[in-house]
Amino acid sequence: MATNKWVLDLAHSEVHFKIKHLVISTITGAFNIFSGTLTTKEHDNFDNADIKFSIDVYSIDTNNTTRDEHLKSDDFFNADIYPQIDFKSTSFKHLMGDKYVLNGDLTIKGITKNVRLDVLFGGEAKDGFGINRAGFEVNGLINRNDFDIHAPDVTEAGGLVLGEDIKLHANIQFTNETE
Repeated sequence: MATNKWVLDLAHSEVHFKIKHLVISTITGAFNIFSGTLTTKEHDNFDNADIKFSIDVYSIDTNNTTRDEHLKSDDFFNADIYPQIDFKSTSFKHLMGDKYVLNGDLTIKGITKNVRLDVLFGGEAKDGFGINRAGFEVNGLINRNDFDIHAPDVTEAGGLVLGEDIKLHANIQFTNETE
């Protein structure tokens, strides 16, 4: 059975994260440069697809240049040594309806942990150029301490400047040209 390789369409995809600041508000950020592939055994069957995804850490954007530079520093992502975040699926299982569960190895700062992500399949469509497209919404939660992403500061009362949980959210669209 022939495999089909789908390629991420950066122009129609986005990767966001949210984290608590001082446990009183939420900061939202994005990564603006990333790439990925999805390989299926059958064109329209995404169950058991192989998914690979890479994020350019230097593309972090929280709408605050000073904060972005701090996040790239060795206090957080240490982008000079670890310029890329990588994900490789270990399983992609259809649950029911449009719901899937995606498990895979997430590598941040050279540390690899298995994570579980919830996926909602948005559907497939052929665009005006004859290119097949498939859309997915991905949500998950990781603990920043698992990847050695530590804020060096605490509040006067000894509380955390940043929350430990990072919420991940991505809207991803893949393309697969017809032959």
